[in-house]
Amino acid sequence: MKIAKALLSLLITTGLILALNQPWGTMPALGRLLSPYEGFWQNAETADEASVRKVSVKGTRDEVTVLYDELHVPHVFAKNEYDAYFAQGYVTARDRLWQMEFQTHAAAGRIAEVIGERALELDRYNRRLGMVYGAEQSLEGMTKDPVSNLLLDAYTAGINAYINQLKPADYPLEYKLLGYAPEPWTPIKVAFLLKQMTQTLAAGADDLMMTNVRRHLGPELTASLFPDYPFREDPIIPVGTRWDFTPLKVPTPPADAETDSSVALNWQPHDPGIGSNNWAVGPQKTASGYPILANDPHLNLSLPSIWYQIQLVTPTMNVYGVSLPGAPGVIIGFNKDVAWGVTNVGADVLDFYKIRFRDNRRQQYWHDGQWKPVRRRVEIIKVKGKPDVADTVLYTHHGPVVYRPDEKPARNNFPAGYAVRWIAHERDNGVQTFYWLNRARTYDDYVKALSYYAAPAQNFVFANAEKDIAISPNGRFPLKWRNQGKFLLDGTNPAHDWQGWIPAAQNPRVKNPPRGFVSSANQFSTDPTYPYYINWEFETSDRGMRINQRLAAMQKITVDSMRRLQNDVYNHQASTFLPVLLPRIQEASLTEPQKRALKTVRQWNYQQDTASVAGTIFMEWTTHLDRFLWADDFPDEADHPMRYPSPDRTLHLLTAEPNARWFDDIRTKNRTETISDIVTASFQSTVDSLAKQHGPVGKSWAWAGHKATGIRHLIPGLDAFSALNVQVGGGRGIVNAAGRRAGPSWRMVVQTGPQLSAYGVYPGGQSGNPGSPYYLNMLETWRQGELYELLYLKSATDKNSRIQSTLILSH
Repeated sequence: MKIAKALLSLLITTGLILALNQPWGTMPALGRLLSPYEGFWQNAETADEASVRKVSVKGTRDEVTVLYDELHVPHVFAKNEYDAYFAQGYVTARDRLWQMEFQTHAAAGRIAEVIGERALELDRYNRRLGMVYGAEQSLEGMTKDPVSNLLLDAYTAGINAYINQLKPADYPLEYKLLGYAPEPWTPIKVAFLLKQMTQTLAAGADDLMMTNVRRHLGPELTASLFPDYPFREDPIIPVGTRWDFTPLKVPTPPADAETDSSVALNWQPHDPGIGSNNWAVGPQKTASGYPILANDPHLNLSLPSIWYQIQLVTPTMNVYGVSLPGAPGVIIGFNKDVAWGVTNVGADVLDFYKIRFRDNRRQQYWHDGQWKPVRRRVEIIKVKGKPDVADTVLYTHHGPVVYRPDEKPARNNFPAGYAVRWIAHERDNGVQTFYWLNRARTYDDYVKALSYYAAPAQNFVFANAEKDIAISPNGRFPLKWRNQGKFLLDGTNPAHDWQGWIPAAQNPRVKNPPRGFVSSANQFSTDPTYPYYINWEFETSDRGMRINQRLAAMQKITVDSMRRLQNDVYNHQASTFLPVLLPRIQEASLTEPQKRALKTVRQWNYQQDTASVAGTIFMEWTTHLDRFLWADDFPDEADHPMRYPSPDRTLHLLTAEPNARWFDDIRTKNRTETISDIVTASFQSTVDSLAKQHGPVGKSWAWAGHKATGIRHLIPGLDAFSALNVQVGGGRGIVNAAGRRAGPSWRMVVQTGPQLSAYGVYPGGQSGNPGSPYYLNMLETWRQGELYELLYLKSATDKNSRIQSTLILSH
């Protein structure tokens, strides 16, 4: 009996060991994850201690010194450029390897390799969108330039030098959770990362919804409700700026430009939280007499953080700022002479073209009076635990046909039978601009650097120690007729094609304007006098107006006053809507709880802070108001989705057209609703909805708790590695744009001049390892609206108490 029990125990133990050490479907082998020798236990880290560590790596050309400060920011000192980017690749991989690879896998359509069949349609979507093709185009553009090619080679070699040192016990935790291993880095992964940013910032399009709107309402009403310029605007380039160039001839709209074409499905909506602020104030407005620059790009709030702080020093460069893990150089930052920052332009650089195939073989398509060949590209998608999937994508000169006419779009975000013309498919050099910005000294250097930039189009703000400030909505903009791409386009007509490019020298730009500052917050780039079409609609002007109002009034500006402006939570939109809405409420029809809510809103000072109950009511009210006002005229039909008019158009309707037909709900019989009916009913619905969520009106309705800002791990659902319900004010349309999932991903303020100083923070930490003290150590400083002083070192021998440890890379 004892022998039998022992054998049974042995069999169970052996079976358990075997079971835990092999994958089951998409589930990884848990034995390694739980192993005390290789598993998650090995990922616990301690804070940097005073030490000097020397590591021998293959690939450096000379010795490189890396000093780590108390925030674990690496300050890289190299004797040549190659070693600087080699070291950047090495130290970034040391902290962010899994993030770097996962993001490039996502862009390349390779997530199914990691998590299995449930990611297949996501991968198919990215392949069919042309992400791989676009990355190949960019890689060709980067490798043709000797300087950019050197950066790519060095950065790649540095990442691989780190990967080659790893043992399974050293793998970042996510590899162990998902059951796979790092692969060698290649230069095309840099291109994939840059394409992912283009997808995030320049892949939005309302063409399909707008075409459905025009089909539903007709051209005249569509033009009235969706005008080409807002009623209220404060553009990035100040009104009245002179254009000192002779413009190219703008294409003439063809006779069939208004041809109707309805479709069934909808393109991905733009996330209003993806935006940004930047500004620079001139010497006449600062306490120091030198310009100050500020930037806070609004992106998805994620862990690991989207940015990675670094300083790179060579005999010809000393730059500090944030990089994108997976790409060389500094994207937003400063050196001793200049500072720069970026916000998204929102240019119309993605259009849909209806393709007419010759027959069901789809080997030719009709364009410009002739049949042209279709190019076929086979994408092989690897699927964890399943056979590979071969997917054939059809390419025209416009771009890929994402779904064929007889296919049902799996993700409901593309029309069948349309090709995509997208800036991300163009050959470009995604690192060249930042290479030159990192070394810039003068305004002319800034202009030269921007001349190389393609996508995603950005508003580049600039300040330097020579007391210049400037801003330019910059990128590679297609030369179009006005509104080309507002609606779907005819893929057979060459007049509908993009007709070349706006010259880079004619992109909008202003230097040292009389008002003493430049700024952007994703609003319109220019007033209507600019001779070219960039887009017909941009983000609402509320953030930009609030920033400009504050900057215009401020004098003797300091770094701290810039920091306070970045954290401004004044709700400018509420200050324009509520004086119009509140008098229209029929108070006699309200319940007692609704009256209490109304009293709260009437007493509000428009500060969208963490405790604001009125702020919660207003933000929800705008959503309910839109639905009550527009849902009957723009029905939510699955086969013909449409969008609502902009907040600016809604406000104009409320103020200037109180008797407009749009206030009547056409779904009700024998009744004609008025503006007061709609305003009152939407307010009642808002209050009742909030009461259902949070109980009676009171502290439980506070804005921060209702909004529930979350800084989430890149793996969905991994809440243990996320920061949830972060108590922070602000939100959509507010200068401090901290929303539920997106917001200020990096705040930076730079004082230029002889007494250079800079400050910054992001909501996370330098390490991508949840077991590191540097994973989330900056979150509370970010939440409170504070900034860290950025340690700008001059040499590797600088003595500073903030230096914690030293890493020496020797060849």
